[in-house]
Amino acid sequence: MRQRVLVKFSGEALAADNGFGINTSILKFIAKEIKELVENDIEVGIVIGGGNIIRGVSAAKDGIIKRTSGDYMGMLATVINAVAMQEALEYMGLEVRVQSAIKMEQICETFIVRRAIRHLEKGRIVIFAAGTGNPFFTTDTAATLRAIEIQASMIIKATKVDGIYDRDPNLFSDAKRLDVISYDDALRDNIKVMDDTSIALAKDNSLPIVVCNMFKENNLLNVVKNGDFSGCSVVK
Repeated sequence: MRQRVLVKFSGEALAADNGFGINTSILKFIAKEIKELVENDIEVGIVIGGGNIIRGVSAAKDGIIKRTSGDYMGMLATVINAVAMQEALEYMGLEVRVQSAIKMEQICETFIVRRAIRHLEKGRIVIFAAGTGNPFFTTDTAATLRAIEIQASMIIKATKVDGIYDRDPNLFSDAKRLDVISYDDALRDNIKVMDDTSIALAKDNSLPIVVCNMFKENNLLNVVKNGDFSGCSVVK
């Protein structure tokens, strides 16, 4: 059986330096990294956040927009990012399907786990959009949920840093990277690698969370195929 992984990107990762919108150069780079996984016979699921367009919490902060509506707006943002990523991957010659937790037949498939697994078995990349389809749940939780549903061997949180630190490395020069951390320690110490719900869900299902730098070339392939976690952190 081929290895199957789920890669989680933040919406902000797709944006330029201003943190908003979609940078096609970044899309192309990510697509190239995903292509390497597929060419090495690895089945890939993807979840992308929507923070480069809108965040539900931010939209609802002054009370004019209800939190539930703000979260649905955020889910729609993830669909925009998913379609953009689909286009970039198809540009690379890959087969891709977008599955949304909210029905929108003119744009993409509706999420059905059996169909998603069948796509993966056929070598197609599946991008899971619209979060869990429910407000008050983040795309981190959606990524963990989808990883469990498709029986992925790990979830890779692709970020702008090379792992988990005991404090913000952008603010503290003496911040230390944590190579391995337990689920319980991540929850107890409030390590914000992913939200608490997603970490607890990963713990209940013994799903490892690998945190790595998405902008380091060949990093995803080294982690998945070669088991090289030297430039990453692992929650397990």
